[in-house]
Amino acid sequence: MNLNTALKNQHRIYKVAALPIAAVLAFVLHTPAGLTWFPAAILGFGLAVIGECISLPAWYSCRIAPIQRTLIWRLLATHVVAAQILSLLWLGAGRLLAHALSFVPALHGIEARFAERTTIVYGAGCVLYLLAVSFHYVSLAQEATHEVEARAMQTSIQARDAELKALKAQINPHFLFNSLNSISALTSIDPARARDMCVLLGDFLRLTLGLGEKTSVRLSEELELLQKYMAIEKVRFGSRLKMHEEIQEESKDCLLPPLLLQPLVENAVKHGIASLPEGGDVRLAVQRQNGRLAMLVENSWDPEAPPRRSGGMGLKNVQRRLEARYGKDASLRVNTEGELFQVSLSLPAESEEKE
Repeated sequence: MNLNTALKNQHRIYKVAALPIAAVLAFVLHTPAGLTWFPAAILGFGLAVIGECISLPAWYSCRIAPIQRTLIWRLLATHVVAAQILSLLWLGAGRLLAHALSFVPALHGIEARFAERTTIVYGAGCVLYLLAVSFHYVSLAQEATHEVEARAMQTSIQARDAELKALKAQINPHFLFNSLNSISALTSIDPARARDMCVLLGDFLRLTLGLGEKTSVRLSEELELLQKYMAIEKVRFGSRLKMHEEIQEESKDCLLPPLLLQPLVENAVKHGIASLPEGGDVRLAVQRQNGRLAMLVENSWDPEAPPRRSGGMGLKNVQRRLEARYGKDASLRVNTEGELFQVSLSLPAESEEKE
């Protein structure tokens, strides 16, 4: 807590406590053989206003003697000495105020009556200092707690970002490895198609470099990337691979993590279409409704085909990225219906305006 914060905090509490403090001081000054109510109220209010300035050094006392790291005897000595000094200053300021008010005809004799109450006013100054110290210690403790929570949150965010980057970094090498294997196989069978695939792969990788640096991309950008990926796979599969898209126009401006759909479609091609001699269809459906973005990737597959060693890696990667980005506010579900394999995603429908 800096000095500016201390001033704001003390001013805030004094706006609430000034009148009660003035009332208590007026009552103390009005006790039997003391002042009448009118001069007691004026002097009490003046002392309360002066008290705000006098008690500000309590903040310095709390800073030089933090309650958690200061020996008890040093803590007591610091505040006892500070309370006496500040109470004497407060008492002196009260004497000057009473002297100035004594020139007002209606307040004649206020200085002498105040002198009779110096011990009581001095004690009230000590109590006021202790209240200020308590307030500042509580404020310092709250700020320390907030700083710990802020550091913990920052650490959590950094860990989440690191995990997202690590997961995203797995996508390109995985796809690149599969694509190079396909190009290698085509080189001896159909060199022309292998060259076409190299060009398409270069276009795809250039686009992924741009999107991969972002934390969020529009669905329309993700679909453009997906089209380039499917162009590569169609060189490999030819007429065996068909792609159908059912994209709601309102959903194209929604934001989502980059390279989210490509691993799902790759999974559909690699583990679904590739296992079917006659090939099959991949269907992508996206709809925005009730503040949610629902996506479905559906593909033909052979339920009796033996699972591949790397099966499910792309799905697990996507699921972990969703958990790191959205927590429990996003979901990935897998479902099979006969010869159809379905992966459905549900996540918040975010837009650039919200960002």
